[in-house]
Amino acid sequence: MATTKEAETGGESLKSRTLLIGALAGALVGLGAAYLLLQRAEREHKPLKMSAGEGVKLGVLVFGLLRQVAQLGE
Repeated sequence: MATTKEAETGGESLKSRTLLIGALAGALVGLGAAYLLLQRAEREHKPLKMSAGEGVKLGVLVFGLLRQVAQLGE
């Protein structure tokens, strides 16, 4: 049977690994989104622009996604 100290260490390891995987996944998704925005701007031969309204829409979408992820464990 694992001691309390071993259980805490395992929990911390899992926590660190989960945070690292989440950070890497977030960075890759952000990189992919930036790439798609740049591709669209190049294809349309227009400078990359994002209006305040588009920024708000994106923020609401991200917030909704985070809410859904938080509810996964329930």
